[in-house]
Amino acid sequence: MTNYDVIVIGGGAAGLSGALALTRSRRSVLVIDDGTPRNAPAEGVHNYLTRDGVPPREIYAIGRQEVIGYGGEIVDGTVTTAHRADDGFTVELADGTTYRSRRLLVTTGLTDVLPDVPGLKERWGKDVLHCPYCHGWEVQDQAIGVLATTPMGVHQAQLFRQLSDDVTLFLHTAPDLTDEQWEELAARGISVVQGKVEQIEVDDDRLTGVRLEGGKVIQRQALAVQSVGRARAGFLADLGLEAILVESNGVEVGTAVQVDAMGATEVPGVFAAGNVTNPMAQVMPSAAAGLMAAGGVNFDLIAEETRLAVATRSS
Repeated sequence: MTNYDVIVIGGGAAGLSGALALTRSRRSVLVIDDGTPRNAPAEGVHNYLTRDGVPPREIYAIGRQEVIGYGGEIVDGTVTTAHRADDGFTVELADGTTYRSRRLLVTTGLTDVLPDVPGLKERWGKDVLHCPYCHGWEVQDQAIGVLATTPMGVHQAQLFRQLSDDVTLFLHTAPDLTDEQWEELAARGISVVQGKVEQIEVDDDRLTGVRLEGGKVIQRQALAVQSVGRARAGFLADLGLEAILVESNGVEVGTAVQVDAMGATEVPGVFAAGNVTNPMAQVMPSAAAGLMAAGGVNFDLIAEETRLAVATRSS
C-alpha cells in the first residue's frame, strides 16, 4: 500500500488549493473526492478574482490538472472512515479501498439544509438562493422574496434591498418583529408578509411565486432562504473529531470542525479547511484557507522529519 505524505479528503476549492501547495513542496499527495461540491447547482462562481462567472466544475477541473501536473494523484470516491494507524492514518472508501498517509487534510465542505418548504430543493442554486454576494447581481431589479426562519431574515432582506426596489420579507417561522425592525423595513420600502409559506410556485422551469397557507400566491421571481450548513465530518468520529455548533448573533448557522489559524484540529496530524470549518466561507476564502492549512501540514511534517534526522545523526 502506498504511504502518502498527505491525503486530502475533498476536491473543492480548499482541497485542491491545499493539494497544489503541497505538491509544489514535493510532498506525495492523494486527493480523494466524491464529486459533490456544495456549489454544484450554481451556474457560476462569483467574487473569485479572475474567475468570476466560471462554472464550479470548470474551476475544479482546472485545479485537478494543476495538482496532477505537479505529481499529485486524484481518486474519485467517498471516504467513510478514518483511523489512526501506526505513525499515520488509514482511510477507507465506500467501495472498501483503503489508503494510508502521514497526515490528513480534511476539506469535505458542508451540506446545506434548507427550510422545509416544498419546491425549494429543486430550485436551489437557480432562483432559490441564500447569499447576496454570491448570486445577488444575477437577480438584481427582480421581484425578490426573503423567506425568514430566524431573526436574521430581516438582515437578509436589507441586503437584498440593495439589489432591488421590490423586496418582500415572508416572516414564515421567524419570531415577531420589534417596533424598530418594522420601522426600518418600512423606511426601506420592504414589504412584510405574515403567516407561513406553504410552497413555491414554478412555471416553465422558473420560480413564479410564493404560496401562503390559505392559498394566496404572491408573485416573486427569486427567493432568498436561510440555509443551515452541516459539516460533512461524520467519517472523523473514529478519530475523536466531531463538528460543533456555530452561531452568529445567537442564531445557528451550521456546524463546523474546530481548527487553529494554521488549520490544525485537536487531533495531532489532522488538519482541516474550507466550509467544513467555516459554514459562511465563500470559494475564495476557502481556497485561501486550504493554502494556509497546507502550510501547516508541511511545517508539521518538516518538524517530524527534523526530529528523526537529529535522532539518526546522534545514534
